[in-house]
Amino acid sequence: MSVLISKNNVAYILLIFATLFWSGNFIVGKAASLFEIPPFTLNFYRWLCAWLILAPFTLKEIFQKSNYILKNIKLIIILGITSITIFNSIVYYSLNFTQVISGVLMISTIPVMIIIFCWLFRIEKTNIYQIFGVIFSLSGVVVIITKADLNILLNLNFNKGDIWMVVAMFSWAMYSALLRKKKFELSQLSLLQIIITAGLIFLLPAYLVELSLGYKANINLPFVLTLTYVVLFPGLASFIFWIKGISIIGSNRSGIFLHLMPIFSTIMAILIFGEKFMIFHLIGAVLIITGIILSSRGRHT
Repeated sequence: MSVLISKNNVAYILLIFATLFWSGNFIVGKAASLFEIPPFTLNFYRWLCAWLILAPFTLKEIFQKSNYILKNIKLIIILGITSITIFNSIVYYSLNFTQVISGVLMISTIPVMIIIFCWLFRIEKTNIYQIFGVIFSLSGVVVIITKADLNILLNLNFNKGDIWMVVAMFSWAMYSALLRKKKFELSQLSLLQIIITAGLIFLLPAYLVELSLGYKANINLPFVLTLTYVVLFPGLASFIFWIKGISIIGSNRSGIFLHLMPIFSTIMAILIFGEKFMIFHLIGAVLIITGIILSSRGRHT
């Protein structure tokens, strides 16, 4: 019994650190914008470094199962584009214009938004609780984007960072839904490696365009520290911690820990950047939390 409790405690610690590191990705992304580190450049080098670190542990299996990978290459390409190419780049780009608090609250709706894509791709059936969960969560996003100001909605005068964050939100939701559709016959690390590979191929042109427009990163201490963090912590450590945590207590119980992300990010944004938690954030958060609760109930009925 004590061993079981000890194992569970280890899982809880790992999952807390995984969500803490992912939360820190938003903080570092905001800091990168302040240090004028181009978003596509940061994302390209983040995943290139991660690819190089994973290579010794994954390439043997990838070569052994190359025929299997090629049979599923279309899905792998879509997974790479939606997760590596689009999501991370757009999050970093969005943080040039919007608050960390607004961004992370919108991203917190992803578990609910997955329902939309699971329904579209006929992966899972939806029920009335999930439908209302989506409605509430999307309403919360609208409140945050409009800052609870009807004039902003009527005039379509949105913060472009908020709009791009919505794009990122739907991109990751699509990735997550498609990942549910197929059970890959690969280890988790090898699967991550081929998804990174596909994402990097399509990220390279965006990185080169950014360079051609004159947006170049200065190789200085802020850049090195930022890159080190996004590669080692949200890029690799969080993934490994998350997989280990799930292996101990299961995916359903682990999923609860994702809801710590907006809490961690909000606290750090207030302490580090002096951001303010406004009334529209509160209204949006209440609607989003209601949506999450409804959709979670729907999965268990």
